[in-house]
Amino acid sequence: MHSHLVQALLTILVVVVPLIVVSVFAVRSVRHGWDADKAYKAMQNAAPPPGRMVRPSGPTRRRGNGRRRDPDLLPPDATVTFAAERSAADIDEVFAGLDRDLVGLIPVKQKVQEVGALLLVDRARRRFGLEAPRPNLHMCFTGPPGTGKTTVALRMADMLHRLGYLEQGHLVHAMRDDLVGEFVGQTAPRTRRVLDRAMGGVLFIDEAYYLYRATDSRDYGQEVIDILLQVMENDRDKLVVILAGYKDRMDEFFQVNPGMNSRIAHHLDFAPYEMDELVSIGRVMLEQSAYYLSDEAELTFREYLTWRKQQPEFANARSVRNELEHARLRHAHRLATDVHRNWTRDDLMRLEPEDILADLPAGVSLPSQTV
Repeated sequence: MHSHLVQALLTILVVVVPLIVVSVFAVRSVRHGWDADKAYKAMQNAAPPPGRMVRPSGPTRRRGNGRRRDPDLLPPDATVTFAAERSAADIDEVFAGLDRDLVGLIPVKQKVQEVGALLLVDRARRRFGLEAPRPNLHMCFTGPPGTGKTTVALRMADMLHRLGYLEQGHLVHAMRDDLVGEFVGQTAPRTRRVLDRAMGGVLFIDEAYYLYRATDSRDYGQEVIDILLQVMENDRDKLVVILAGYKDRMDEFFQVNPGMNSRIAHHLDFAPYEMDELVSIGRVMLEQSAYYLSDEAELTFREYLTWRKQQPEFANARSVRNELEHARLRHAHRLATDVHRNWTRDDLMRLEPEDILADLPAGVSLPSQTV
């Protein structure tokens, strides 16, 4: 009888216990979505094919002195020329565009070339594996209206893109009303939308000092400044911010916002144009449209600008452009109203003194008119 009992126990161990174990796993598979077939196939896929060696996970093994060379890096004994570097980045076109589009502004153009040189050298260093923190590229442009600040900002964005420091190189122009809301809760979303549009390029904030109004305790401009401070620090590899405005007002703005001042690396001052520069600007504008000033008209135009510079809200190149647009309008009217006269090609291009003098207020005369 004892042997029968032992045989029964062995049968239970061999037959019944495995059935219980299988049942338990079946229940767990239903609860947790485990699929035995899928698990088996996954194990098969994970297994390396016969004869293939699998390296352990973790850092890549290095040979020799323990350092692996990036295939794009130059060897230590290689050399570079910056003629080749400039050609590869095609930044000479940026500098040529500045000379072509802007008269004068020698210190500004020199500063743009210095920034370009800094980034060219930084690129060359990285080709040898010489790493350094990314240069701070946030800027402040100061000067009166019409001195080329927006044009230089556009060229700067293009240069930074060509050198690989901006992903897209576009420019987003913004002013206070684009950033500051009128009510609680509007400012942050409005500012974020502008920043999102500018990411990968340059955010150009004109008359930036209007963001801060110390006399208005209910103003939300400080919220914009706080957001900008954070983004200029944390996203400096994705965005360049350029603040612009009159120099004295920007100086006051930085005094009350020292955190903003500390984030600006480059200050470019755009001085008012001299008279010869203004006349040259006008000459270039006219040439681009196939017009020109007669000798007498250029003398009158120079006298007109001398008077206009003394008036409020003179805007340098912008005022030159506006006056020449008016002169073209009057020239067209002068020719078109003389319907029976035969006009030559040169007549259609040449501006005369009467096309300029009509802009003078009553009672104002220029020296050439009194001769």
